[in-house]
Amino acid sequence: MRLLSLKKPNFLAAVLVAPLASAQIALAQTAPAPTASGHAEHLLADDHSWNGTLYDHYPTTRPMLSMIKLTIPAHSALPWHVHPYPNAGYVLEGTLTIEDRQSGKKRTFHQGEAFAESVNDVHRGVTGDGQTVLLLTYAGSPGKPTSVPLPGQQKEY
Repeated sequence: MRLLSLKKPNFLAAVLVAPLASAQIALAQTAPAPTASGHAEHLLADDHSWNGTLYDHYPTTRPMLSMIKLTIPAHSALPWHVHPYPNAGYVLEGTLTIEDRQSGKKRTFHQGEAFAESVNDVHRGVTGDGQTVLLLTYAGSPGKPTSVPLPGQQKEY
């Protein structure tokens, strides 16, 4: 009977590589297969605000994106204000009726609906019977306000 020597390179390679190869096969069998990219639900794509006013330009300064979660009590009206930058909202809870001061146009948005806000148009939001929670996203500029109240009005947030 002949004994195998550990000094032989083929035997040593087989002893060292075999466990690694079987571990890689086991990992490949248990690792999840690559999946497709995420599912996107497009909530809003507009070149104009909810009241029909076209967006005409972006600021020429360095951009700054900001996102605000705004909670407004039931039966409340935000102060009259303007937004100097394009922005969009999404109703997480409740309802919001946006009123345009000059035209008198109104539109109500419900939970799960997105809206494009107006730029430089005086408007306000009014809530219904329950509190309203909004997710607001602004494309503004560093150090500049995203909401500007009319003289004599308090800040929106």
